Amino acid sequence: MADTPILTTPRFTLRPLERADAAALFPTLSDPGQCLYLSRAAFASEEELWGWLADPTWTGRTWIAEDAGGALAGRFVAVPGHGSSVEDGAVFEIGYITVMDRQGEGIAKECSRALINHLFEGGARKLTAEVDARNAPSIALLERLGFTREATLREHDATHIGLCDVHWYGLLAREWSSPG
Repeated sequence: MADTPILTTPRFTLRPLERADAAALFPTLSDPGQCLYLSRAAFASEEELWGWLADPTWTGRTWIAEDAGGALAGRFVAVPGHGSSVEDGAVFEIGYITVMDRQGEGIAKECSRALINHLFEGGARKLTAEVDARNAPSIALLERLGFTREATLREHDATHIGLCDVHWYGLLAREWSSPG
């Protein structure tokens, strides 16, 4: 697994995950409304959440967005695509969640831009994102970032709320324009 470097934006530092982050993420990830579009139900305990965040079999990388005062604002991830390597132009799936008391501040857009820049500068040729077809805020974010809807997979995911249609989005390195 590659190291998780520190990334910066005008308002945030994106740093690697730490054990204490589970406590800061728990209010959001224990709320059923905030977890509606996750593949699993809300977390029942901070320990359960930490087990999920720090799962040693997970192949992705996590960045935690902190503001200048050290308050946690969100979690951002990059997961290598199937059979992907930097040598052949890696593909990564990205994901994000903003803590519930900070939603609507543009955090996901600002921090996702930094992550996208990092991945493309590191040799990625394509980024993807999978989103529940009912998750209008996430769909809007992906489209504002320049992602293109490549597919709709009907009844693709079996989740805690039943079968879900999924939109699959992609962004090619040659399509990316990093300015705000």
